[in-house]
Amino acid sequence: MALRNLRYEGDEILRKKSKEVSVVDDKIRTLLDDLVETMYENDGVGLAAPQVGILKRAVVIDVEDGNVYKMVNPKIIKRSGEQIGQEGCLSVPETKGIVRRPMNVTVEYTDENGKQVILDAEDILARCICHEVDHLDGILFTDRVKK
Repeated sequence: MALRNLRYEGDEILRKKSKEVSVVDDKIRTLLDDLVETMYENDGVGLAAPQVGILKRAVVIDVEDGNVYKMVNPKIIKRSGEQIGQEGCLSVPETKGIVRRPMNVTVEYTDENGKQVILDAEDILARCICHEVDHLDGILFTDRVKK
């Protein structure tokens, strides 16, 4: 595993749409492991590949529920409810904002072993999934801050 350099607001790569991953191989598994290490080193709860300069649809999440989620090609297939809360982002340091997100989401993704997974998430995990999937589409949380 290796630490990757974070990209910050103003870097054009953060505004680009990431490409689908065609196969989960050792290169993607290394990227996922590096994302986890980089996330922990920077005290984050989630990190997307574009945040380290890689336009691949890959994210990692650890909201301290006993799981580290490594998601390749995550797609939110269902949303329900509503929560309004504060968010921050490793790519937008020193900035917080109030964002409206769904309370519940169902996400479909490929795990690090190439297995298809459907996950029902709520509360903070749902919020984090939405935040990280937004990164894959070139959207920052600051775009969604309630005015």
